[in-house]
Amino acid sequence: MSNSKLQTGCCYSLPQIHVRPSYPHLSHDAKAELSGKRGAKCAKYYSRYGEQCLTGGMMCVWCTHSMCYEFHFIPKGEGHNDVFSALITRWEKPPKWVVYDFACALGPYCMTWEPEFFADTQFLIDAFHAKGHTKCTKAAFLKSYCQFDPRLSYINSSAGECGNSGLACIGKSISYMSQDHAVIYAKIFLAVWNRLKICKLLAA
Repeated sequence: MSNSKLQTGCCYSLPQIHVRPSYPHLSHDAKAELSGKRGAKCAKYYSRYGEQCLTGGMMCVWCTHSMCYEFHFIPKGEGHNDVFSALITRWEKPPKWVVYDFACALGPYCMTWEPEFFADTQFLIDAFHAKGHTKCTKAAFLKSYCQFDPRLSYINSSAGECGNSGLACIGKSISYMSQDHAVIYAKIFLAVWNRLKICKLLAA
């Protein structure tokens, strides 16, 4: 594993093809995102890590088969920029559908920063997390689109949540490790995880 991955905590299988742009005319771009209440309308809270003096955990990109494409460690609370930067720097063309538990705010964020790049991307909240977004528009809910696009009903929208639940197995161990060891440990765990998923698909 390269020293850059150990130092940055970023382990991406896709090569970096773009540099994360800066937007000097957008005042919020230079400000760090804070943990806590996310937006005036969204009622979801992310205070677990900050209250326990831990890092912000890991941000993973999962496919619909619960295999991890890439991950990076988050210094503080998870924010829009974590997902935005992963997509803008690694994808030549973004996915048509991005299912994320905070898609209600990620969609407007991405469209404000890079409207041309994300013009054909839909940002959707899976059914499991939609229950907690009582103040958010149903236009951000995956189930709302399933009524008009049958293809969306076949998406395993819980794939990311399944993968994240698997990461819970190593959360406590990683919290006691140095950064180098934590990155290596997580990388090996996810490599084994992906291999087991592939073997299961081949056996089906």
